[in-house]
Amino acid sequence: MVLPSFYDPAKVGDLYLERAARVADEAHHTRQSLRIKPASQDSFRIAAFGIDCQIGFCLPGASLFVPGAVEDMRRAIEWLYRNLPQLTGLYLSLDTHRLFQIFHPVWWVGPDGNHPAPFTTITTSEVRSGRWIPQMRQDLCLEYVERLEATGRLALTVWPYHTLLGGVSHALVPALMEASIFHSVARAEQTHFETKGSHTLTENYSVLAPEVRELGGETVGTFNQSFLDLLMSHDRVYVFGEAKSHCVLATLEDIRKSAADPKLLDRVYILEDAMSPVSPPPLEPLPESLDFPRLANDALRRFAASGMHVVQTTDPLPGRE
Repeated sequence: MVLPSFYDPAKVGDLYLERAARVADEAHHTRQSLRIKPASQDSFRIAAFGIDCQIGFCLPGASLFVPGAVEDMRRAIEWLYRNLPQLTGLYLSLDTHRLFQIFHPVWWVGPDGNHPAPFTTITTSEVRSGRWIPQMRQDLCLEYVERLEATGRLALTVWPYHTLLGGVSHALVPALMEASIFHSVARAEQTHFETKGSHTLTENYSVLAPEVRELGGETVGTFNQSFLDLLMSHDRVYVFGEAKSHCVLATLEDIRKSAADPKLLDRVYILEDAMSPVSPPPLEPLPESLDFPRLANDALRRFAASGMHVVQTTDPLPGRE
């Protein structure tokens, strides 16, 4: 496969309207000229799973831009085009938020009446002392912070407003959206979009499950077993996206812990050069829990030891040399 005529690697980091008609027309002609078979005829089924490849994380100027994401998206997109005849399905998650959620500034206020700055960490002791006061669901917010701290994982971080439903930052990177259109037409297979993160009372790093599932007897999220089953029904699942230290890491961790048969982990291929970690905050000394690049790299070693494969976008797929 050669790269399509409309694709310009220099514009992967640009914001523009997807050219759906032009992309679909070229995909149609490519399918005919190369006699690309429908995905439904694949005997060896490969899923391409892109995690949160959205404007809010991947384009410069966005509130949660991950350094390196533009290059990650370029490599992922070109990998999709080069290997299109082998890729059965394209699965893309969408981090989906509203303004009033427990991890956004407007949810909390201090004694001075001001909201916390982005990247503020809110602890149990600060909620108890009134350093930070929730503006909604006060009956459950202390329990949420307590449950987060009990997990020993990520503490409650106040994130900048990001990937707001209805906003531009919620959309896919335009160049990736065009790649998904091209794949859909060329392989006669609908792209699968999986939303996450819409409940007001919990963060949802993993595509498969929220950080907290129950508060005060109220269900705030469940494990997405049906989506995991859908992914693992393929012979291989290639994973890419943002951020390597947060949503990608959490999703892979859930896959590792939840696979019905540990042998299924052999189906998971992590495209290491198509993901980047969140930059650590400028603290000296830097707490280990905030050294996001180190945490991400440690996790990849753990995933590899469990049976997953850490690969590059330049590595061949089955049937290709």
